[in-house]
Amino acid sequence: MTSIFDTKIDFLKGIGPQKAAVINKELSIFTYGDLIQHYPFRHEDRTVFHTIAEAHEDMSFVQFKGVLVSLQIQGDGQKKRLTAQFRDKTGVAELVWFRAINWISANIKIGVEYVVFGKPTYFRDSISIVHPEIEPLTTALEKSGKLRPVYHSSEKMKNFGLDSKGISSIMAQLVELAKPHIKENLTEQIISDFKLESKKNAISQIHFPTSQVELNNAIYRLKFEELFYAQLKFLRLRSGRKLQNSGIVVQHIPLVNEFYKSHLPFELTNAQKKVIREIYLDMGTGKQMNRLLQGDVGSGKTIVAFICMLMLLDQNAQVCLMAPTEILADQHLNGLKVFADKLNISIVKLTGSTKAKARKEILENLANGEIKIIVGTHALIEDKVIFKNLGLCVIDEQHKFGVAQRAKLWAKNTNVASHVLVMTATPIPRTLAMAFYGDLDVSVIDELPAGRKPIKTVHRFENQRLAVIGFMKEEIKLGRQIYIVYPLIEESEKMDLQDLYNGYDAILKDFPQPEFQVSVVHGRLSPADKDFEMQRFIKGETQIMLATTVIEVGVNVPNASVMLIENAERFGLAQLHQLRGRVGRGAEQSYCILMTSNKISQDSREKLATMVRTNNGFEIAEADLKLRGPGDLMGTQQSGVLDLLIADLSTDHEILKLARETAQALLLDDSNLTKPQNQNIYNHLQAISVKTINWSRIS
Repeated sequence: MTSIFDTKIDFLKGIGPQKAAVINKELSIFTYGDLIQHYPFRHEDRTVFHTIAEAHEDMSFVQFKGVLVSLQIQGDGQKKRLTAQFRDKTGVAELVWFRAINWISANIKIGVEYVVFGKPTYFRDSISIVHPEIEPLTTALEKSGKLRPVYHSSEKMKNFGLDSKGISSIMAQLVELAKPHIKENLTEQIISDFKLESKKNAISQIHFPTSQVELNNAIYRLKFEELFYAQLKFLRLRSGRKLQNSGIVVQHIPLVNEFYKSHLPFELTNAQKKVIREIYLDMGTGKQMNRLLQGDVGSGKTIVAFICMLMLLDQNAQVCLMAPTEILADQHLNGLKVFADKLNISIVKLTGSTKAKARKEILENLANGEIKIIVGTHALIEDKVIFKNLGLCVIDEQHKFGVAQRAKLWAKNTNVASHVLVMTATPIPRTLAMAFYGDLDVSVIDELPAGRKPIKTVHRFENQRLAVIGFMKEEIKLGRQIYIVYPLIEESEKMDLQDLYNGYDAILKDFPQPEFQVSVVHGRLSPADKDFEMQRFIKGETQIMLATTVIEVGVNVPNASVMLIENAERFGLAQLHQLRGRVGRGAEQSYCILMTSNKISQDSREKLATMVRTNNGFEIAEADLKLRGPGDLMGTQQSGVLDLLIADLSTDHEILKLARETAQALLLDDSNLTKPQNQNIYNHLQAISVKTINWSRIS
């Protein structure tokens, strides 16, 4: 069924085909429904009149009432301007226009009372307003001061008269036209429980509020509704997946018990035990597990993944672990092989560089079920890789893989859906985990293994460099190794490489050969050269590794005890935390040194102070969310997952929590939304275009 909200904006009075084409292109707005949800990003307070004497440059906007006392056109050509003297009982302000001069001068008159609105600045010791809004003062205007909406526009739109004021004029008629057709899409119970505005009133008040209180109520209602429906969709996807996708049932686990009793070399943390139990219970349901495992760098995700692998081996199934790079795959293979050998379990590696003869043998033994555990890179998703009975896919650093790649891997079992465990060492704030992964089960390891020494982090300025170099030499004398990382910003790769090589020259002066050996790694090296340099560092042949952020995820060198990050202010908080996690892998005390120039911004100071204050990845992720917002944190690939119009995940955590709890309670009471009182929710859910990526199908 179509409705008035499906009508193309071309048919709205004052728009027409030309303007519609510009709005389509600039704002991706096509219908009445799209346009009415183009909410103002702020409101200007037109309820207050200031005097000219009160005005100052720090004010965003002022509104005066007074008389126009003079008007003249000055200058020629591009310097031509219209200036006016505007007086109230406290003083005189100058008004200036550089555009539409002839039209304005013909439509305003000396001696008439006007209302003027604009941004005040000082020019020659007096208040001046450039391009003010001006309209005749009437009793009605004086009494009907409003909170006036301000809409996002663009330069192209302004050329067609579609500035904020033009959009406001069109929106006024659309709201009046739409009002009779705005249907309620929440239940009476929800509206009553949370004292929410009606949908009709919220839409009217968000655009043209009658008071600040009404505006706040409208914003709250629309944010709640938006997040409620996002969570409702996620939760229904999750329950649908659990109903549709069967997974191998995990029951008896003798191999796990043997490993736990006889071969586990250390005591698991309580957080690791909790997560293993969550996964065991999940895989015992007979439905496909699709779980996100979050854990800070060094929290012990890999041993948890290995124990989960054993659960599937106990059911006579195979498991695979996919990592984003060959170095990481090697690291996982070496780490897991120690445990697998104790249990006489076959474990192999498959990557792009696996030789043809070995590859042929691996593929045969995978297909006949002889290989139980395989570790690899993207090579695992090739069509030729066929499993006899793939029961579990573990995906490390899941954000490094595309959606289709992950889906292709777990679909390699054609009888039942393989269980999926995706791991990330990038802590995700609770708000984002709830919003972006609302349809996945999330497990968190929020505790570091006993005996692990927290990394000491310090912020040092350029004028302290000599002391830093002295400290690094002391660490090298003790037999330790050091990372030095330079920023890499895509727009300026050449400049950054120059930084790296300038740094290399400086390091060679401070750490001369042959006493000191230095590795250099950056993104422009071939994979073979990069691997060669990294291997030199891993083997201890070099004491210092100079690198760009290619080492952010990867190398585990327990002997590396110092991470020096140059121009640390140019990195995001999450990236700094990831880099810091490259050290602190051994028993010795490790250090992270954040180097900056002597002059940095206040935001940068706050960011670096957060790093110095805490090693807690989740606390850092929350701080990063406040500083950068959710889109930047999740990256372009996932930033469109929610496509929020009004809610803000960096500030609306409480509303999101309430919306999720409400959606959960509703589905618990009426899982299929068939009860009469929930009919409008069901109808609205069906009408929502599915813009969200179905993460539940592809982890």
